[in-house]
Amino acid sequence: MSETYLNHPTFGLLSRICTVDENRSLFTTLYAQRLFFLIVTGPGGVQFEPVTRADARLMVENRMRALRRTGTIDELNYIQMIYKRTFL
Repeated sequence: MSETYLNHPTFGLLSRICTVDENRSLFTTLYAQRLFFLIVTGPGGVQFEPVTRADARLMVENRMRALRRTGTIDELNYIQMIYKRTFL
């Protein structure tokens, strides 16, 4: 897994935690990891949607469940490492 970064106009550099689905990814502020954003990409461009820490944690837990079902072990291990670093 490679790390992905995105520049937010107000909060600076964001780091991707995980992909939620085809057009949505969960990002957090790079240094503090206290603010979370759902980044939606579409024909209109990129949209930043702020989400709570609890909602962000739930999105990551749902992604880990989906990866367990599909058997994508490498990505699961990577997201588990990020989960522990960010939420525990």
